[in-house]
Amino acid sequence: MFRPPVNLDGARILVTNDDGIDAPGLAVLEKIARTFSDNIWVVAPETEQSGAGHSLTLTQPLRLRNISNQRFALDGSPTDCVLFAISKIMADQKPDIILSGVNRGANVGDDVTYSGTVAAAMEGAILGIASIALSQQKMTDQPICWDATAEHGASVV
Repeated sequence: MFRPPVNLDGARILVTNDDGIDAPGLAVLEKIARTFSDNIWVVAPETEQSGAGHSLTLTQPLRLRNISNQRFALDGSPTDCVLFAISKIMADQKPDIILSGVNRGANVGDDVTYSGTVAAAMEGAILGIASIALSQQKMTDQPICWDATAEHGASVV
């Protein structure tokens, strides 16, 4: 029988993305995370970082903005967000799981190598933390309808 690597009931969950702190997909992912726990920490890029891949900010200081309790915007890449969250913001206790996304648009094929959403989850996995990247495909020239992700996201996680 399959057993998930993490019991999500009451888990400490880090939520991030590459579309930025104000992205609608991040709001959807926060709601998904709250179906499992109230211990949600959000550390996401201040601005959109799509295509950032697994980049790090090395030549300038990172600035952190505290938006509200356990919710932060960092002016760096998605990888920076994961590293900063784990080493500074959540240094007293690592997250049990990292959820990254929900990316607007599919991250499949070669796109995976460019995706900041996937890179954030990869960084968490490298650090030994169970991590999942979520994306939602959209039709060209159509707005994303987040209902499918909102409806099925928790069961996928």
